[in-house]
Amino acid sequence: MSESSQTLTLLAPVAGLVVPLAAVPDPVFAGQALGEGIALDPLGECLHAPCDGEVVQCARTHHALTLRTEAGVELLLHLGLDTVELQGQGIEPLVAVGDRVRAGDPLCRFDADALARGASALITPLVITEAGGWRLREPSLAAGARVTLGEPLLVLEAAVAESRETLAGGPEADRRLTLALAAGLHARPAARLRAIAREHGVALSVHLDHGAGESDGGSGESPGASADSLSALMNLGLTEGAALRLTARGERAEAALDAAEALLTTPEAEAHPAPQPQATPNEALGEGVEEGELAGLVASPGLALGPLVAYRPPLPAVPHDGEGEAVEAPRLTQALTRVGEALARDEAEATRAGQTAEAEIFAAHGAWLADPDLAAAAEERIRDGRGAGQAWREALDAEAERLTATGNALLAARVADLRDLQRRVMTELSDAAVPGLPELPENALLVAEELTPSELVAVAARRPAGLCLAGGGTTSHVAILARARGIPCLVAMGPGLLAALDNTPSEAAILDAERGRLVPAPSEAQVVEVTARLEARRREAEAARAAAFEPAITQDGREVEVCANIGGAEEARLAAEAGADGVGLLRSEFLFLERDSAPDEATQRDEYQAALAALNGKPVIIRTLDIGADKQLPYLRLPAVPNPALGVRGARLWASHPELLETQLRALLGVTPLDALHIMLPMVSEAGELRQVRQRLEAIASELGLAARPRLGAMIEVPSAALCAASLAAEADFLSIGTNDLTQYTLAMDREDPALTARADVLHPAVLRLIQATVAGAKGRCPVGVCGAAAGDDLAAPLLVALGVDELSVEPARVPAVKAALRRLDAAALAAELPELLALPDAAAVRERLAAWLARTDATPDTTTTTTLERC
Repeated sequence: MSESSQTLTLLAPVAGLVVPLAAVPDPVFAGQALGEGIALDPLGECLHAPCDGEVVQCARTHHALTLRTEAGVELLLHLGLDTVELQGQGIEPLVAVGDRVRAGDPLCRFDADALARGASALITPLVITEAGGWRLREPSLAAGARVTLGEPLLVLEAAVAESRETLAGGPEADRRLTLALAAGLHARPAARLRAIAREHGVALSVHLDHGAGESDGGSGESPGASADSLSALMNLGLTEGAALRLTARGERAEAALDAAEALLTTPEAEAHPAPQPQATPNEALGEGVEEGELAGLVASPGLALGPLVAYRPPLPAVPHDGEGEAVEAPRLTQALTRVGEALARDEAEATRAGQTAEAEIFAAHGAWLADPDLAAAAEERIRDGRGAGQAWREALDAEAERLTATGNALLAARVADLRDLQRRVMTELSDAAVPGLPELPENALLVAEELTPSELVAVAARRPAGLCLAGGGTTSHVAILARARGIPCLVAMGPGLLAALDNTPSEAAILDAERGRLVPAPSEAQVVEVTARLEARRREAEAARAAAFEPAITQDGREVEVCANIGGAEEARLAAEAGADGVGLLRSEFLFLERDSAPDEATQRDEYQAALAALNGKPVIIRTLDIGADKQLPYLRLPAVPNPALGVRGARLWASHPELLETQLRALLGVTPLDALHIMLPMVSEAGELRQVRQRLEAIASELGLAARPRLGAMIEVPSAALCAASLAAEADFLSIGTNDLTQYTLAMDREDPALTARADVLHPAVLRLIQATVAGAKGRCPVGVCGAAAGDDLAAPLLVALGVDELSVEPARVPAVKAALRRLDAAALAAELPELLALPDAAAVRERLAAWLARTDATPDTTTTTTLERC
C-alpha cells in the first residue's frame, strides 16, 4: 500500500482481469449496496492483502474477509460469487480475525477449478464498505485490463477527511423548516438523512426548534441529534408539523441542507401506514377489503373461529458472559457485517423486483444496524464482561425501552424493527437450537411472520383452528402441509400482520379462508353467524366421515377413486384414516428438504415402505424428486437462470444429476409389494423422457433380480404433454394432471403473484380444453387422474369428473367431503353441458355457470370443513 496524508493506494490482491463493479453479475455488488470498489476475474489461486491492516472479519465459509486500515477504511474481499454455498470447500484461509497483515501478505489460497464448478463465477469484488472519511477516485483501469499481483488498483483520497477537519471550524449553515412527513421522522427518512450527510461530506444535525418564531433566535431549541445516529434521530420523537432547525458543517453544507429540506418538507407519496396485505383473488375480482378485515392468499381453505395467538419465536440463546473485549468485540463486528450484507442483498433484490416500500425498509434496517450509538452501547456492555450476543441484546432492549417510553405511537411502532435486528444479530452469535412453540389454547388462530415446515408439523400437533402468516405462498411446503391436515390458512398477509394485531385483542376472531379474510374483532352478529355455519358443517362432516370408506359412485353409476396427496409416511396414515382409496401423490421432495446432503437409499426406502404399509395394499403413487432452480437444495447447486419455472427441473434434472434418480429408483424398487407402487415422473414434456426412465428402471430391476415391476406414469403439467397425451399414454401406465402448473404454463401467469392469483384459474376454458385433450388422448390406453389443487375445489372437482378423469387426489382431510359430493353428482348430465361451458370467454363465466347448474341439480359439494372437530 502506498499511503500519504492525502492518498491511500490499494494494490491488486491477485493477478487478473479488471471487471467494473457495475458489471459484476450480482445486484448487491453491481448496485453498490455494500459500497464502491472494483472486481477482478482472477488468474491466480491466492488472494493477498491489498494494503496494511487488521483482519476484522472472516466468513465462516472462508469466502470473504474484511480488512481495516489504520486510517479507518474497511475493505471487503469477496472470493467469487455464490461461493458461500460451497461451505468453505476449495478455500484455505491463511489468516484469522485479529491478525495484522502487510500489503502483499497472503490471505487465502483457493482451488480455482473447484470454485469454478461450484460457484456462479470466480469474479472477486474488492469493496470499500466503510470509507472512514476517504473518497474513491474514479478507477483508471479499463474493463478487461490485465493487472499483475501487487499492481496499483484503486486510489482513495482524503477529500472527505479534509472536510471533516474543516468541520470543527469550517463553513456552517443552518435551515429552519416544518416537518411535512405524515408519519414523522421515522426510520426510512432518518436513513436518507444519514445518506445525504455522507454524500455531501458534512456533519448534519437535527434540532427540535421549541423556540421557533421567538426573538431569542432559538433559545428554546433542543440539543439535537446527529444524522449519523438513527437512534438519536428517532429519539427526538418528531411528528408532522414539528418545527425544526437543521445545521450542517462542511464545504457542501448548503447543498446538503437543500437536499435535507426537500426530503423533510415534501409529503411522502406513501405515508407507510401499517402494511396492507397483498391482493387476494377476491380483490382481483373487484371485491375490496372491508373495514375491520385483513386480507391474504388462501393457502388452505376453510372457516374457523377462535382467539388470536401471536407466535414470535423466542430470542436465540447466547452466552451471558464473554471471553473479554479482544474476543467479543470482533465477534460482534463480524455478526453485524454478516447481517448488514444480508440486508443489502434483500434491499437489492427488492429494488430489482420493483418493491420500493420493502427496499426502503431494508435500507432503513441497514442504516439502523450501522448506528454508531447502538454499536457503542453494545461495546460498553462487552467491556463490562458481557458476551457479544448478550451485549447486543441488552443494548437493543434499552433502546426499545426508550422508544416505548416516549409515548409516541410512531416511535413505539419502530420497536418491531429493533426486535428484528436484535434477533438477526443474535442468531449469528448463537449455536443453540431455537426453543419450541408456545402452548396454544383450544381453537387458537396462530398468527406468525412465517413458519418452517418443521414448525408447521409441531403446530399441527397442538390442533390450532387456523393459521395466518405474513409471508409464504400458496404452493409453499407449509401451505401443502396445512392443506393435508385440513387447517385453514392464509398467507402473504403482509409484513405488518403481527403489528396490526397487537392492538386488537379478541377472544374470538374469524378466519374466513374461503374469501381470504381475517376479521380480528368481529361483531356479535358475525360470531353468531359463523358459529351456526361451523355447526352445520360439523354435522355434514360427521355424515361424510361415516361413509368415507365406501366408494364414490356418481348418480349415473360412475365409480371415481378419491385418493390423497401426501408428503410422507405420517400423512399416509392420515390418508388411510380418512378413507382414501390410495395415494395419488406422494411428494418425495419432502425427504430431500432441510438436509445437508441427499437422503441415502436406505432412508428413502424406509419412508416409502412406511407409506405403502399405511395404505395396506392400496395403490401409492410416488413422484420422483421435483426440484429446480426455483427450489434450491443446499447440496444440489443449480445455476441461476432468468426463469427457473422454465429451466432444469423435474424430469429434466436427471440428465445433469443421474445419481439422484439412480438412488431414488433403487430405493423405490426395494419396497414391497411392488404391485401397489406407482412411480410418477414430474415435468414431462415428451414421451422420450418417460421412455428413458423406464429403460433405466427395467435395467435396475433386472440387476436386482426382481420379477415384479411397479407402474410408471407421467404428470401432465405443460401444454405439450396435454396435447401429446396419446403418445405419452402409449408409454405410460397412467397419467396424472398437475393442474397448478398446467394452469400457470397455459395462461402464462405466475400463480404466486398476488396480482394474478385470481386469474390463474383452472376453470379457464383453455385449461379445461387441455384437460379434455389429455383424457381423449389416454382413452383406451391408460387411466387419468388429477393431483393438483383443482381436485379438491368445490366447483372444479365435479367438472373434472364430467370431463372423464378416473381419479381425484386431494388433501387427506378433504377425502370424506369430496366422496360425499361425488355421490350427489350426475356426471353424465354435467358432461352434456361441456360444449357450452367450454365456449364461455373466461374462468369467471365458467364458475358462475357451473355454480348455477350445481345449485339447480342439488349437486353442490359440501363446503370445506375446518373446525378442530372436523379434522382427522
